[in-house]
Amino acid sequence: MGVPVENVPIKQQPTRRKAKGGLLAYSLKRAGQSVITILIVITVVFLLMRLLPIEGYFGDDYDRLDQFQREAILRSMGLLDPWYTQLKNFYVNLFQGDLGTSIIYRPRVPVAEIIIPKIPISVKFGLTAIGISLTLGMSMGVLAAREKGKLFDSVVQGYIVFINAVPAVVYLLFIQLYATQYFKLPILFNARNPRSWYLPAICLALSGIASYAMWIRRFMVDELNKDYIKLARAKGMSNTAVMIKHVLRNAFVPMAQTLPTTLLYTVAGSLYIESLYSIPGMGGLLIDAISRQDNPLVQALVLMFSSIGVIGLFAGDILMALVDPRIKLESRGGAR
Repeated sequence: MGVPVENVPIKQQPTRRKAKGGLLAYSLKRAGQSVITILIVITVVFLLMRLLPIEGYFGDDYDRLDQFQREAILRSMGLLDPWYTQLKNFYVNLFQGDLGTSIIYRPRVPVAEIIIPKIPISVKFGLTAIGISLTLGMSMGVLAAREKGKLFDSVVQGYIVFINAVPAVVYLLFIQLYATQYFKLPILFNARNPRSWYLPAICLALSGIASYAMWIRRFMVDELNKDYIKLARAKGMSNTAVMIKHVLRNAFVPMAQTLPTTLLYTVAGSLYIESLYSIPGMGGLLIDAISRQDNPLVQALVLMFSSIGVIGLFAGDILMALVDPRIKLESRGGAR
């Protein structure tokens, strides 16, 4: 005789507890790896900045100073110390919140005071662009998958090929020149004019829209060809129910991996777009700091953008583990 069903112990709770523990361990492991990566990036950037010409530490006074005066200034800044001593001092100051002092952009002003007011502007544009990318990109991908082989699908694929094949500088300049005239929009950013936000945010979202549309279409087409979808349709389930309950839900799982990519695209795109539209954010500030050779300001901004990229990859890994129960969080399956 078999064991009665009611006497079989239920092990649901330990399984859930184990899954939660696995996710916590995985998150801590990935967080540790991300911290190590950020420290490596900071160290590499710091050492590379020391290879730049020393003119960036003097500003307009470089030509008026003799060799002894230059050495005295470099010594006072600690730039003549051994590299490991400079690196140690840099980390000590960094953990105290001291990112250095601007030399050319705003002489003798702490870098943190220059960057902090610009962060909200870049964050607003970045979040707006990601929101537009998610909404339009996923909608276009879903409709293209449903209309596979038809006109709308061809248009979406043409847009994806165009965005990935044509240099961004070309179509962004075209949009700025002609869209501002056709839609009567400001050609440059003005914080007091909400209409001046439209084009920069849309331009910043263009690559993300193409990325989401491409991936969601690809995954949905793959799902539509699987046996369980055919079985659901054979049972009489409507196309809408199949798309929402099965196809879109399963296709969204690998989409979680593209979130860090979209974040990186947004960060990289902001460097050019903020400069193109004269937006007083961190991207435009970095371009300006590089052109003026303000080394301490460049160093701080590069470290910030690099950290954003690493944090985005970490968030993508955690999101992937949350939405896909098939990912193993133990031992061999715990790392990417």
